Amino acid sequence: MAIELADVPIQVVSPRGVVAHRAAPVSSATLVAAALAVAATLYLGFAVSGRQAALFLVGVAAGVVLYHAAFGFTSSWRHFVTSARGDGLRAQMLMLAVTCAIFFPLLGQGEAFGQTLRGSVSPVGVSVLAGAFLFGIGMQLGGGCASGTLYTVGGGNTRMLITLAAFIAGSVIGTAHMPWWSARASLAPISLISALGAWPALAASLALFAAIAAATIVVERRRAPLAHTAAPAPQTSRARWLRGPWPLAAGAIGLAAVNIATLLIAGRPWGVTSAFALWGAKALAALNVNVEAWPYWSTPAQRAALQAPIALDVTSVMDIGLVLGAMAAAGLAGRFAPAWRVSGRSAAAAVVGGLLLGYGARLAYGCNIGAYFSGIASGSLHGWVWLVAAFAGSALGIRFRRGFGLGT
Repeated sequence: MAIELADVPIQVVSPRGVVAHRAAPVSSATLVAAALAVAATLYLGFAVSGRQAALFLVGVAAGVVLYHAAFGFTSSWRHFVTSARGDGLRAQMLMLAVTCAIFFPLLGQGEAFGQTLRGSVSPVGVSVLAGAFLFGIGMQLGGGCASGTLYTVGGGNTRMLITLAAFIAGSVIGTAHMPWWSARASLAPISLISALGAWPALAASLALFAAIAAATIVVERRRAPLAHTAAPAPQTSRARWLRGPWPLAAGAIGLAAVNIATLLIAGRPWGVTSAFALWGAKALAALNVNVEAWPYWSTPAQRAALQAPIALDVTSVMDIGLVLGAMAAAGLAGRFAPAWRVSGRSAAAAVVGGLLLGYGARLAYGCNIGAYFSGIASGSLHGWVWLVAAFAGSALGIRFRRGFGLGT
């Protein structure tokens, strides 16, 4: 139950349409999340670096954006498959277009403000196809993607704690099997920016985004004409930006800003799931499992990450910030109310889905953020391959949902 500790103004519309202002309570969830965020920022700033503290705050912003815009990759794909609603997919295309417009020129020159920049460019092969397909199934069974799992956990969804735990387990299992998958047939990493040049690659990418957005409109008009009917624009106010919900377009632009800020501060794009593998490996190491002997963790960089504190890992710090940002946003929206009852079938779906999410993300060199969003924004061919394979897996996962009583 939320405890009323402070007030923030909101708008109330009377039956006559007159907008009045009154105070709405800020729950304890918001204040606890804010206090933890301030403490973490100060700790990172003094104990690690100002850069790490800034990246943590970017993660907090990501959590707020994801929660307030309800920006779900999983639900957007499911709604398009089941009811031809394409607004979520169009928002993703807007997000990618805005990000690419900034990323491509920056990555083309290779540096900004004295910071070396590198994109998320990975090989294309059997591993990516299999991993993304499994990830797509896992999205629908687990109830979220990588970013979706974190922001719903922060928002108080207790079922997603099960998904997250299984996600971590699947990730570390994926690292154990990665040498076998890496030996399967694949192409070397292909960068559209390197192959075509930044501006031609950007033009081609924008054309593809526009084509996908147009295709969703055509599908809506044919399959669900009412889905394409424009809804009246919601009334905006300052309180709405604090409490939500936000328009999907605002979420798309907000997430683009998050990824751009990550690139400029960290020198590389936003990622999520490498932290899950690291957390799982650290847990096994604490149980005296010799994880460092695994080929995946035997490289100097991975071994150093395994031995270093979590506070030094950029992805971990941003993930934790994301959870706290979503928690604060849920409190502001008055929707932070964890319910601890989860049915057996729903919990089973969360476990299976989480395992597939974690395992698939390792095989595919990333998730919906690291491979799809950041991969395509980096001009990597593997990002487009990931999108096709994961969407196919998601379509199959929607069918599997019925067997777990999750509906469509």
